Amino acid sequence: MHRVWAIIERDLRHFRRSPVLVVVSIIMPLVQLVILGYAFGGKIKNLEVGVVNEDHALPSIKLQEMFQAVGANAKTFNTIDYSDKAAAMRDLRNGKINGVLEIPPEFSRKVLAGANPRIALAEDNTDQFSSSALEAVVGGMLPVYNSPAVTPRMSAGATLAVVEVYPYVPYIQYLLPGTIVLAIFVSAMIGGGIIFIDDKARGLHEGYLVTPIRKFELILGFNLAGAAKAIIAGIVLITLGSIIAGIPDPLNPLRMLRMMVLVILTSLSLISMMFLIMVRVNDPLVPRAIFGMLNTVLYFPSGAVYPSESFPAWMKAIAIVDPFTYAVHGFKQLILKNTGLMAISHDLIFLSVFTILAMSLATLLFRRTL
Repeated sequence: MHRVWAIIERDLRHFRRSPVLVVVSIIMPLVQLVILGYAFGGKIKNLEVGVVNEDHALPSIKLQEMFQAVGANAKTFNTIDYSDKAAAMRDLRNGKINGVLEIPPEFSRKVLAGANPRIALAEDNTDQFSSSALEAVVGGMLPVYNSPAVTPRMSAGATLAVVEVYPYVPYIQYLLPGTIVLAIFVSAMIGGGIIFIDDKARGLHEGYLVTPIRKFELILGFNLAGAAKAIIAGIVLITLGSIIAGIPDPLNPLRMLRMMVLVILTSLSLISMMFLIMVRVNDPLVPRAIFGMLNTVLYFPSGAVYPSESFPAWMKAIAIVDPFTYAVHGFKQLILKNTGLMAISHDLIFLSVFTILAMSLATLLFRRTL
């Protein structure tokens, strides 16, 4: 093991002498966590919605006032009264407003006659998030508007009682597991790809080839050195990230210990994967060129940003063999649900097997030649 340790010590010394590299590999995922967490996780507010009331009778005025009251309380939208439907639609198409609520003529008469009255919501569906928010608000308002003035004591209709098992999870907390894995991946990309290829380009690799060190020891040394750097990044992210995201009891010792196990296995699996990809590469530009592609192909199909149940079949196929998927799932269970290691045993087994296979293949492909 002293030969393996010599490689680890040399690599860690090199890493310590590059403080900018250390900071970038840790800070960049934290910045992404904060920006994406608040950019995508907040509730949509202050949309501009035009209201065209072509009826002006009491039931339509009641509906219009209810709509304005909902907008004033929830702050989802601001209402703008229009007397001309054409003008409202023109402003909608020109992007001045986000939607138009139209109360047609004869609306009040149909309400009083029980003749299926309807209103129309014209929306800018190029922005699916805003249009969905508007639909949800209007859809939730109409049952209240349609409810009878005197509510019966007993109802024959079925009702739904929602029970939330866990406390409310804001999007920044939902994004944290993926950010931890991303930080580990950045360190793995540097340790298992860029530095190794740079050593080849500068001729440092030749020094290893004239020593009696075996291929497996060389591969193991590089992987453990890269994993050590990735583990450091993972530890920083699970502590600072949990505090920034507002995870309850972020420094719980038992949860931190369980997450350390997952950090170690994730680091080993990703560094082994990167070494396998780079073991036959000689051009130092290659790892830099494929970094963005690997980040996209591995990070987004893992379910780190959006639930994988919505993915098409080909993306689900990528997720099945993607180590990101199992690391992200494991961190979600430990961070958001505070479960034990038995709940993520499938993830731990996959990452362990993936590490062994990747290291074995990298050893077979490694050449002790210049």
